[in-house]
Amino acid sequence: MDHAQMDHSAMGHGSAQSSPKQPKAMDHSQMDHGAMGHGSVQPAPQPPKAMDHSQMDHGAMGHGSVQPAPQQPKAMDHSQMDHGAMGHGSVQPAPQQPKAMDHSQMGHGAAAPASSAPTPTTSSRTPVPVLTDADRAAAFPPLPGHAVHDKMLSWFLLFEQLEYQNADEGSVLSWDAAAWIGGDIDRLWLRSEGERTNGMTEEAELQALWGHAIGPWWELVGGVRQDFKPGSPQTWGAFGIQGMPLYGLEFEATGFVGEQGQSALRLEGDYDMLLTNRLILQPTAELNFYGKNDHERGVGSGLANSEVGLRLRYEIRREFAPYVGVTWNRAYGNTADMVREEGGDASEARLVAGIRLWF
Repeated sequence: MDHAQMDHSAMGHGSAQSSPKQPKAMDHSQMDHGAMGHGSVQPAPQPPKAMDHSQMDHGAMGHGSVQPAPQQPKAMDHSQMDHGAMGHGSVQPAPQQPKAMDHSQMGHGAAAPASSAPTPTTSSRTPVPVLTDADRAAAFPPLPGHAVHDKMLSWFLLFEQLEYQNADEGSVLSWDAAAWIGGDIDRLWLRSEGERTNGMTEEAELQALWGHAIGPWWELVGGVRQDFKPGSPQTWGAFGIQGMPLYGLEFEATGFVGEQGQSALRLEGDYDMLLTNRLILQPTAELNFYGKNDHERGVGSGLANSEVGLRLRYEIRREFAPYVGVTWNRAYGNTADMVREEGGDASEARLVAGIRLWF
């Protein structure tokens, strides 16, 4: 076939199989294959005679599958054929090889484009509506009853220690309590601790402090302290800090300024160690320092005394927990000398049993 002048811009080529015989030449010089689709040519047992297609108009001619002919057709003259609208399917194998075809004059027009899905455009999409005040009000409705916590008035009362102690002098009732009333930022604190030995009050004090939170875990305090025993009553100015440096560890550091230039510092801390959800081991420590000797109250300058304790409690309820434990009390320096002068011991261990409760 002579394909020198063929325009194959829109021709679809199928698969051609080899043939045992050579057919005669076909003249396609005037064929217009612009929209020509190649169909399938069925094998023919004999070559047909040549057909004169010089005047045939193939503009609207659709090529499907050519059925086999009993005889070999004559050469076909396609010089005048208009194949503008011819559809070419797949070419089936032929038993014989056709002669060369002259496509020099064939006109190949534009083939019909294959159908494809429409490209979505901006106009086909549903636009997002503009957000209005009504939409915002529906999404975030006003909820009544949500008050800021630091404006609410709350209160708390804790008896950290309310216990019996087996001391050398006899039976001792000891207490250590704290309470507060206020909000999250500012509170009024009340602290009290003391001892009664054999029904007699040996030590008793009460502190009234104003607390101001400086962080989630720390609070500044300031106020007054009143001592009732030992000795005559004495009033102190108090200031300090309290908080929780570690989870479960509570710490207090309070300084005092008393009458006649007396000064004091108290450090306290306790730590809750959870053995189980209800069984808790609590170590405690308290240190007292004084600026100068006070013989009336039996304290000397420097580190006066300390108390270290270890208590094991079982929380029947969180608000109610009985406990047992042991404490070690010791006096130092001038305070220890004063204790010995009165016939006491500078150090002492005590067994304790009590209850911890809060409201």
